[in-house]
Amino acid sequence: MTISIQRPLPQELADIQKQMSSKAREYGLDFFETIFEVVDYDEMSMLAAFGGFPVRYPHWRFGAEYDELSKGYEYGLQKIYEMVINTNPCYAYLLKSNSLMDQKLVIAHVYGHCDFFKNNAWFKPTNRRMLDEMANHAARVNRYIDRFGHEAVESFIDACLSLEDLVDPHSPHIRRRDEHAAPVGSPIHKEDNETPETPGRFASKDYMDDFINPREALEKAQQEQVDKQKKKEQQRNFPPEPERDVLLFLLEHAPLKPWQHDILQIVRDEAYYFAPQGQTKIMNEGWASYWHSTIMTTFGLTDGEVIDYADHHSGTMAMSANRLNPYKIGIELYRDIEERWDKGQFGSAWEECDDVEDKKRWDKQLGLGREKIFEVRRVHNDVTFIDAFLTPEFCYKHKLFSFAFNDSNDTYEIASRQFQEIKQQLLTSLANHGRPFIYVTDGNYKNRGELYLLHKYQGAELKHDYCRDTLSNLQRIWGRPVHIETVMDDRPTVISFDGTNHDIKQT
Repeated sequence: MTISIQRPLPQELADIQKQMSSKAREYGLDFFETIFEVVDYDEMSMLAAFGGFPVRYPHWRFGAEYDELSKGYEYGLQKIYEMVINTNPCYAYLLKSNSLMDQKLVIAHVYGHCDFFKNNAWFKPTNRRMLDEMANHAARVNRYIDRFGHEAVESFIDACLSLEDLVDPHSPHIRRRDEHAAPVGSPIHKEDNETPETPGRFASKDYMDDFINPREALEKAQQEQVDKQKKKEQQRNFPPEPERDVLLFLLEHAPLKPWQHDILQIVRDEAYYFAPQGQTKIMNEGWASYWHSTIMTTFGLTDGEVIDYADHHSGTMAMSANRLNPYKIGIELYRDIEERWDKGQFGSAWEECDDVEDKKRWDKQLGLGREKIFEVRRVHNDVTFIDAFLTPEFCYKHKLFSFAFNDSNDTYEIASRQFQEIKQQLLTSLANHGRPFIYVTDGNYKNRGELYLLHKYQGAELKHDYCRDTLSNLQRIWGRPVHIETVMDDRPTVISFDGTNHDIKQT
């Protein structure tokens, strides 16, 4: 279903947008043109189900997400106040039922997001024309449905979507392959004047050559060299290095029909488009919250709106004991950085000071805080953000702790309040969006064309039902048996699927 986004803003909201835009630019925010659209909750639910886009390729997953969102709103369980997508121009949606104060808050929040989209390094490689690209994807998939049937296409999309997380989110920023490297043994690796040497031959005078280098010995040495080279060729890995972008490996080597190849490419392209949002959730929401808070409290509120604003802002920032609120962690960490760089609480002198009272009074009045947070929003993602700027003082102030599951009473409990353990658990949960690291290590396992994967075990086992279903879909695309090496019950384990049966072998 396509959603119209061509309606202009009511004049009152258009005036507010103009004021908020001007104020945001005064603070130094830099963003693409931003187009706002007012929608009702039914339209907002459809947009949210489509990832913020007015049109996507047809698939039951989007319908299921729409049904969940609309029922959540109907039963009073959730409410989406705004939505914005990373394009040029940026498109943002305002909920029609919002109060005027909420609309001002949302517009200020959106400009924070738009600035982050435009300037953060992890969003730089993304396709800023994705609105058009999504429409093209939908048109292509609809053509395949008309030609090959709805059931065949949807079933294949099901298999592809179960693998959409198996990409390498860092590959847009790192050159993983040397595209110009010649294969080992290629003639360009040899010098122009290099001549092959006969294996096993010793230097000798001509008249003594038959005695020093007997023909039988030379033939034996040459055969040994040939056998050694064959063994080396057989042991050569395919791929040469573990491949984290499993979808790319399938695109390059799986026996796919042209329409299947195109659909898998569509799923991969969209996975890479959305990947930076998962990598910067804390930073992005924290940055938008910092600026809506700053703009609203210094400019956007009337006297009669202060109470409503405080109520809605505090609700957004609330953090319960059993979940991490990215809005709260993000905004407070930006404020902490700003305060520390304003007061000069960084560098070797600060780190080496062990007097608590001196640290409390430390204020060099450098005034570098605002400049520093703009730098941070430009270069970091969530992992490096937490790694570089989370401090013991911050954890103590905001009562952060690490938790673990207690088997005896079947509940999660506080495991530690030690800074390093808190930081490590937080970084582990953020790495790869909390999903397992999976690599292709052999595309011709046992010389039978089978696919062998490796799970980089980091203390958390694979979910068995997810693993079985993913292997089934992977086998469908690869066409041959697939295997994954992992850890179960603290023992190395290989889980396999041959197209009919799952097999688990522990070593």
